[in-house]
Amino acid sequence: MPPQPPRPNARSRRSYDQYCAAARGLDAVGDRWTLLIVRELLAGPRRYTDLHADLPGVSTDVLASRLKDMEQQGLSTRRKLPPPAAAFVYELTDRGRELLPVLKALAAWGAPALAERRPTDAVRAHWFALPLLRSLAGLGAAGVLEVRLDEGCFHVRTGDGAEGYGEGAAPEEPDARITLDAATCAAVVRGELTLGECVRDGRVELTGDGVLAKALLDQ
Repeated sequence: MPPQPPRPNARSRRSYDQYCAAARGLDAVGDRWTLLIVRELLAGPRRYTDLHADLPGVSTDVLASRLKDMEQQGLSTRRKLPPPAAAFVYELTDRGRELLPVLKALAAWGAPALAERRPTDAVRAHWFALPLLRSLAGLGAAGVLEVRLDEGCFHVRTGDGAEGYGEGAAPEEPDARITLDAATCAAVVRGELTLGECVRDGRVELTGDGVLAKALLDQ
């Protein structure tokens, strides 16, 4: 009977074993679902049940495994909320939050593929936050923009080096608020329309009278 090859250990299965920055990065986040978990946690701390609800298609076993791997890689932590919540949440570390520009670039590259929504496609409002941040770049105005879609609400922070996003309404009164549908938002993130054009032709309702609202209108 011929000798059997040695069984691969965990490290050889999970690592490219290449002294390359890109390969080392993929060692940490290259598994399926990992970057999408990061996408969810960039919006703020999340309970396991919330993560599972907003990652349709992931199994509970895979989600638990990816979260464990992310903790071991120093990308996320798990902590217990104080009473009366008494629930555990997952949140990104500083190292994990450094993936924001990576996901922004990936979303920008993938935005043209949003030309057609397939019947099987799930959608969550805050999934538009990443490509929308790119659309807001260069406005020359800083502030918090609240975005309302039929599918839900999210908010983005732009300018002043504090770029980011969160699920749900802004924690304080936003500098501007827009209401639109998912198809219009997809056209904006694909670069086919600007928010200013959509406001002027009635596709987007804009409220706010500050610098950010004016910059959006002039876009």
